[in-house]
Amino acid sequence: MESFTKEIKRFNRLLTINNPLPDGMEVLNPFRNNERVLRWSDAFYDRFYSDQNPRRLILGINPGRLGAGQTGIPFTDTKRLFEYFDLGTADDQTHETSSAFFYRMMDALGGVELFYKSFLVSSICPLGFVMNNNGKQVNLNYYDSPTLQGAVTPFIIESMEIQLSWPIDRSAVFCLGTGKNAKFLNELNSKHHWFKRIIPLEHPRYIMQYKSRQVESYIANYAQALSAS
Repeated sequence: MESFTKEIKRFNRLLTINNPLPDGMEVLNPFRNNERVLRWSDAFYDRFYSDQNPRRLILGINPGRLGAGQTGIPFTDTKRLFEYFDLGTADDQTHETSSAFFYRMMDALGGVELFYKSFLVSSICPLGFVMNNNGKQVNLNYYDSPTLQGAVTPFIIESMEIQLSWPIDRSAVFCLGTGKNAKFLNELNSKHHWFKRIIPLEHPRYIMQYKSRQVESYIANYAQALSAS
């Protein structure tokens, strides 16, 4: 069996959605023809996943423009990329609120080195989506449109099956998003029997946008769930 990092890097380079999307929607693929993102993400995975040790999956929704859409690393914007991994530059930094929460949470659990020894962070849909809104590009979630969700479901299933061929601990999976994201994952899991348990946690973006005064409480919830399960 190849190391995690070789599997992940191959997976990232082959990501593609073949089904047509609804009008006005486009795929956000940070790896396509982007040597900068490939260099950064390769360095990240080489550092933390050059082994065959089992990990538990933490699944977000799909990459966004300012986080994984810029770096190829889930819940990692270019600000955290430079601060934590010395990749990129101090002058070219995007800020994503989800990334800010995620790294505060990892710090509370002992830091990135310890965290990535136990977990692999991915997304239910490993590619993102954007559309123009009055001349401004905005993020889309795969579930924002029933037509979009239907179009990308075969890609989601295929991508999950590939990732589960790696040494993934299937006794539990952590789903970030307690609403539509968790509902969709539960529906797929009922059909495909991927995981014994699905543990939903509030999505970092929701926490930072609507519950910012309770961030420490949510970090404690994450720490308890990730440490005890």
